[in-house]
Amino acid sequence: MVEVRLEGVTKRFEEVLAVDEASFAVGEGEFLALVGPSGCGKTTILRLIAGFERPDSGEILFDGKSVLGLPPEARRVGMVFQNYALFPHMTVAENIAYGLRGRRRTDHRKRVEELLRLVGLEGLEQRSPGELSAGQRQRAALARALAPEPRLLLLDEPLSALDAKLRERLRLEIRRLQRELRVTTIYVTHDQEEALAISDLVAVMSSGRIEQVGSPWEVYNRPGTEFVASFIGRGNLLEGVVTEVSARGIEVRLMPQGPEIVVSAGAGESSCYRAGQAAKLLIRPERIRLDGSLENRLRARLKGVEFLGDSSWAYLDWAGQELRVKLAGATGPAEGEEVELSFASSDCYLIPISPRPPGSAPGHGG
Repeated sequence: MVEVRLEGVTKRFEEVLAVDEASFAVGEGEFLALVGPSGCGKTTILRLIAGFERPDSGEILFDGKSVLGLPPEARRVGMVFQNYALFPHMTVAENIAYGLRGRRRTDHRKRVEELLRLVGLEGLEQRSPGELSAGQRQRAALARALAPEPRLLLLDEPLSALDAKLRERLRLEIRRLQRELRVTTIYVTHDQEEALAISDLVAVMSSGRIEQVGSPWEVYNRPGTEFVASFIGRGNLLEGVVTEVSARGIEVRLMPQGPEIVVSAGAGESSCYRAGQAAKLLIRPERIRLDGSLENRLRARLKGVEFLGDSSWAYLDWAGQELRVKLAGATGPAEGEEVELSFASSDCYLIPISPRPPGSAPGHGG
């Protein structure tokens, strides 16, 4: 196990700024998901940590010591690539044993057998990669990365080529293995649901920058920037204006014709706001009810419903803004019908005016 820390890491490829002063830390045995849209710099960060690229500035530290002078093979890092990168002319067992060069052959056999059991590929050791399913190839690639007992495991969108059901099953397997082996892990994905489901920490990236680092609960319920609020989950971001700042919280009137809502702010955040200032409120779709039972009420018109089986997404128009509501059941109002929706002030979150420093969530320095 190893603690990994990035401090102000920047990387350019000619005119492209791929990574812009990225800073975050992953503790020993922790699982961090690095999530963001395609092209935001996630894979570049993995390659910098592994040693395949060198940063233009900044530091990469393993257990407090710089690794910038170390080649990839000296960093004791295991990496699983998006395309698995298995050798097609080798069997599953030979692929797994590839990282064990230098050990006695008796040790090879023992370690390969152990990993085959660990990833559920017993009986398939003599097959070639071409004879495996996509899920089995992913397991073989994971076993090969784990074979030399790395201090750090890096996974670059390893499930992106799989169908939805297989992705769900294998992401649970990866998390189980990580917990069992207690190996520090950084997992790159563009799938925010995947990031929330399997990680201890989530680092959200946009355009080369780390927008926020925190627990899955923190980045979902307390996003540090407007980008995080819109990228993680399906959030309703409503325009408002601050009408009063007091000890009880920040009073915001929804624009153009909504109610006044008192939103409690985090320690020290109230001083950032003043009356007359524009504000944005986040309300998660599952927190809104299609009835008038909660204290804040709006009249909206139903535009459409997506049926999901055990639940539905309702899309509504309120004063020209689209609102999304998650319905617990499959039934709801008819399309075009005007409905009353309501939500609690305690379920509203005021997006910070100034982005928090990356990694500033409680307990997670960056």
